[in-house]
Amino acid sequence: MNEANKPLIGTIKTTGKGMGFVNLPDTEREEAIVIEPEFINTALNGDTVEIILTGKRFNVKKGPSTKTGMQGEFNEQMGQVIHVIERAKREYVGTLKKENTTWIVRPDDRRVYIDFVISDVTQMGGVEAHDGLKVLVAIKRWDKGMTQPEGQIIKIIGEKGLHETEMQSIILDRGIDTTFPSQVDKEAEEIQRTEKPLKLEEIAIRKDFRGTFTCTIDPVDAKDFDDALSFKDLKNGLFEIGIHIADVSYYVREGTELNKEAFKRATSVYLVDRTIPMLPEVLSNDLCSLNPNEDRFAFAAVFVIDMEGKVHERWFGRTVINSDKRFSYESAQESLNTKGEYFNELNTFNQIAYKLKAEKFKNGAIEFETDEVKFKLDATGKPLEVVKKQRLDTHKLVEEFMLLANREVAKFIYDAIKSHAESASIYRIHDTPDADRIEELALFIKALGYNLPVKQGKVSSQDINALLKSIEGAPEESLIKTATIRSMAKAIYSTKNIGHFGLGFNFYTHFTSPIRRYPDLLVHRILQNVLDKYISKVKDQWKAYEHIANHSTEKEIAAAEAERASIKYKQVEYMSAHIGEIFEGSISGVTDWGIYVEEINTKCEGMVPLRELGDDFYALNRKTYTVEGQRTKKKFRLGDKVKFKVMRADLEAKTLDYKIV
Repeated sequence: MNEANKPLIGTIKTTGKGMGFVNLPDTEREEAIVIEPEFINTALNGDTVEIILTGKRFNVKKGPSTKTGMQGEFNEQMGQVIHVIERAKREYVGTLKKENTTWIVRPDDRRVYIDFVISDVTQMGGVEAHDGLKVLVAIKRWDKGMTQPEGQIIKIIGEKGLHETEMQSIILDRGIDTTFPSQVDKEAEEIQRTEKPLKLEEIAIRKDFRGTFTCTIDPVDAKDFDDALSFKDLKNGLFEIGIHIADVSYYVREGTELNKEAFKRATSVYLVDRTIPMLPEVLSNDLCSLNPNEDRFAFAAVFVIDMEGKVHERWFGRTVINSDKRFSYESAQESLNTKGEYFNELNTFNQIAYKLKAEKFKNGAIEFETDEVKFKLDATGKPLEVVKKQRLDTHKLVEEFMLLANREVAKFIYDAIKSHAESASIYRIHDTPDADRIEELALFIKALGYNLPVKQGKVSSQDINALLKSIEGAPEESLIKTATIRSMAKAIYSTKNIGHFGLGFNFYTHFTSPIRRYPDLLVHRILQNVLDKYISKVKDQWKAYEHIANHSTEKEIAAAEAERASIKYKQVEYMSAHIGEIFEGSISGVTDWGIYVEEINTKCEGMVPLRELGDDFYALNRKTYTVEGQRTKKKFRLGDKVKFKVMRADLEAKTLDYKIV
């Protein structure tokens, strides 16, 4: 069978115009196979499909980001979907609408290029069908020859545009559960009933830190406390610092419904107004949480360390603690600034964290600090204010000790199991950047007047850091940081330890957040097995762990998408109350069709269509990443500061239209 007729299997990505792109991971092909709309054969975004190749066409590639305009010529391999092997999802959120005499649901996901036809609107729990109703619809039937899929409404979400409706839509469209099965709740309640107060026989076999100063440092509105720091001055220039992590694995046991549900969810989800926890709240906010002035079980990484951040001794094991103080990041920072409560302990933490951070960057870690925003909402969920999150020394302090614990646990486990072929663990890995993406990034950087040395498609973390240092305070800083991040591989979970490029670590895992991440819970179990010198004899254990790793990565991506969608919706909603007002921003993207501008304080990004620039005919210059007027030669360059007026806000599409003034 020649290659053109040989069936190939891959995952399809679709666009709102019905184009498809299929990646073939088990082949040597780097470029995606292009599927024209007439050959997509009912495939939807994320589906696993069987395709055949149909020929090639010449085209121009507009880079990994249309906003940057990066380009390169190549021959596109075309294909045709012959069979959908597995649907990525069967339920979609959309808006009910009547077209002539037919009811349809228009999906929220803009990558879904087709509307669902609803043949029966009588089974809606007494709700009368009407335009603008948000619903969850399941694919009922989409056979060959049918121009549109037939859908069945399985849940009424609410009226389009209402805060709760839109947040629920974001959650449901990504398959995120907001309630726990009754059996899971029962198990959690039974654990709370039988394990509180803490059992004396269990306390007796743990290392007791209840007489050692211990504190938590978390967001001011946090309800679950995953981690605590303990401190003891050993009076010889050395300090004992413990990183105590909620001992979730003591309560959530393998084989239980609670564990199955935790694996299914894999992560907690954070939207602008709520947290959807991985574990029931009786555990996440109470029994597992390291609440102040209460005895709690923890799993700890304890280090004897000096003021230079050098680790002299390490110990891993189960502890019992009683947190002396619940700090917020802000209150801990205030204590540092004013020499307030527990200043000596916090200051020592902080000074050592600075040394750990310096050593990390010396060894090749990349400094990627980007602005994030938070919202002040009224009682109805309407955004009253959008502000940048402050990045304090106390944030960095906690981060450095969590990184230390994660790194040391990963190395300890790796060394213990490396000689046992049947044993496995889960690591958090970050691969080196793709050569083509780095070459494109270097060209992009050069066009903006900066230099990124690239040799044979490779770049060092030191050179990336030098670039990021050189752009500090420059108009292009945010833009170049974003482009650099997009050129990087994504961090994922894996049983194959290849190190973490972005952190400059040879060994890294996730150990410090088992209340909200399932891989951390699994790492706790693996670490305890190592401490007990128990080497698993389970056949193909690495396959089971790799399945957990892949599933956890997928769930992490879905959670991140939900969080971004909720932020974007609230940004558009915020700007919808400011139509006609003028703001300051910087140009964050240039394309053939418009200029993207990001407001300085709120990070609300909108587009200025080229046709509305008004005084000239403007076109994109791909070599210089500028939009230039043909007659006036007036230029708009990436990073330029501009003033703009808010013209339109489309909440349904989550887009903003601006006009430069």
